[in-house]
Parts: sequence; structure tokens; C-alpha cells
Amino acid sequence: MDQFEEICIAYLVTFGWAIVGSLSMGVGIIITLRLFAKLTPDLDEWALIRQGNLAMAIVLAAVILSLGWVVSSAVRP
Repeated sequence: MDQFEEICIAYLVTFGWAIVGSLSMGVGIIITLRLFAKLTPDLDEWALIRQGNLAMAIVLAAVILSLGWVVSSAVRP
């Protein structure tokens, strides 16, 4: 196998991991936000954010960033 074929295979592997990571993150965000909504039944998070509640926006951002950290650790080859 020459060097060009090795580079092409490396690009395909990288692209495959990128797709796996993207799909995992998308599904993870949906599941995590639904779970967060069920854990806080008295709050309408999105209405609070629309009203300009910065604290709720920071909390949801922290939840999404922590999910991204977990997914990146799990997907890393």
C-alpha cells in the first residue's frame, strides 16, 4: 500500500468518526434536554430563556457542554 492510499484511509476513518460523533451528540442533546425537562417539571426553561433569564441559559449551556465532553470522550478512537 503506498502513502496515498494510507492517507485516503486515514481521511475516511476520520470522516467516519466525525459522523459518529455528530449523530451521538445530536441524539444525546435530545435525550438530555428531555430528561432535564422531566427533572424540572415546574419550570419552562425555554420560556424563561425567552424572557431573558440569563441564569437558566447558563444552566442549559452547561448541560449541553457537559454532554459534549462526555460524547467526545466516548467517541475518541
